[in-house]
Amino acid sequence: MSDFDYDLITVGRVSMDLFAVNIGADFKDITAFETGVGGSPVNIAIGTNRLGLRSIAFTAVGNDEVGRLVKHFLHTEGVNIDYISTKSDSHTGMAVVGVQPPDKFPLVFYRENPADIHLTLDEAIALPFAQTRAVSLSGTALSRGTTHDATLYIAEQAQSYSITTFLDLDLRADQWMHPLAYGVHMRRLMPLCDVIMGTEEEFYAALAPNPEPIMAGGKVTQSQQDELHDRLSALWSMNDVTLILKRGERGVLIYEDDDIYPIDGFPVEILNTVGAGDAFASGLIYGWSQDWEWYKSARFANACGAIVVTRHGCARAMPTLIEVNEFIENKGGY
Repeated sequence: MSDFDYDLITVGRVSMDLFAVNIGADFKDITAFETGVGGSPVNIAIGTNRLGLRSIAFTAVGNDEVGRLVKHFLHTEGVNIDYISTKSDSHTGMAVVGVQPPDKFPLVFYRENPADIHLTLDEAIALPFAQTRAVSLSGTALSRGTTHDATLYIAEQAQSYSITTFLDLDLRADQWMHPLAYGVHMRRLMPLCDVIMGTEEEFYAALAPNPEPIMAGGKVTQSQQDELHDRLSALWSMNDVTLILKRGERGVLIYEDDDIYPIDGFPVEILNTVGAGDAFASGLIYGWSQDWEWYKSARFANACGAIVVTRHGCARAMPTLIEVNEFIENKGGY
């Protein structure tokens, strides 16, 4: 048992999610939705908790029935909700998701004035830093509101307490007012972090001088992949940081110490990719908490993501430790 009271604090976005029940239907033909809870940071709190860690969700909800639903779900999952504030002047965010496997999952956010962008410095000051091993930050948390300041404060406090800081780049382009804004903010936050996770598109948008095609929904081209490698190498060499580059079916590329190496994924039949990145982050943080090498942690994380893409939903789909171990064993081990 750790000497710390908590393994992880996650910071930022939360929502009620509505997932289409009609698998494969065009969005206009959907007739029913299933409720869930989402938002990348909260999904990671749920995912790590299911794996056996003790996680705090630092976020905010509105004084509404949706907010009460969210808090009830998190409490039922065993996530600590003591640091979830209620904002009377805003509502809990919402996301609506279509499910058209294997590669179409239209997602619509309702975040006009979501409660979770209004976390304050006073609320951040109250967090139990001295009793916590790690924090998990989210790129979207810097997009609007006072949560920007709270996130940077938490990153600084984590350094002063020698808390390991994970950053999930979590690019949601429609939450930013200008294509350059995402990169400007990420480049300020990245040097404060120990482990940074993201897709090729997320890292490119964070580091490249012209991310507009990516912010508009484009994919990284071959020439941009070469440019991205150079920029990642520069970031890696200038900062004491581990970079986790997620490349879909090509697996994961890890930039660690003096080495760069690939980690294979687990081929599975895809039902729903929404939440796979959050499951990956949960597994990676769990592996770190067990003092595993990054290779084993990333393989475990890949297994978590692979399990989630075969299931319907997002937070509800997060696997338990027993399920992940059985999955890896059935796939031939690490």
